[in-house]
Amino acid sequence: MEVVQRLRERFPQAVQEVYEHRGQVTVVVDRGALLEVMRALRDEWGFGFLEDLCGVDRSGLDPEGPRFEVVYHLVCMDRRERLRVKVRVEEADPRVPSVTPLWATAGFHERECAEMFGIAFDGHEGLKPLLLWEGFPGHPLRKDFPLRGVEES
Repeated sequence: MEVVQRLRERFPQAVQEVYEHRGQVTVVVDRGALLEVMRALRDEWGFGFLEDLCGVDRSGLDPEGPRFEVVYHLVCMDRRERLRVKVRVEEADPRVPSVTPLWATAGFHERECAEMFGIAFDGHEGLKPLLLWEGFPGHPLRKDFPLRGVEES
């Protein structure tokens, strides 16, 4: 994919990893460069549609690596291309910059990810609960969340 080569040339320190699986190209970028990379993908390379944003608890996959990922699924409608962008974050500091300044629709996705995984989105104006009640104990999509859930207070 040509855009991946351009990303590597323009952001050599930010692009940490690139791989393809079942025809889907994934670019892993550094958290500190996320907004700059995403802005370039949107404004310069036509990835104007943020199809989805979700979290992943990587517990058990890589004991040495970061626990969480935030995954962005982008689409370029003109070229009918899809690109997956991932940012890996440590459990000790689970936060990434919000992409709501680039895609307003990211607001709901970021709220869900914050609620379900405990990942904060810096710059998001209202990370209030979307699916659970205020003060819900824990983050249900983390792998260490009890399978039986929690008792209501």
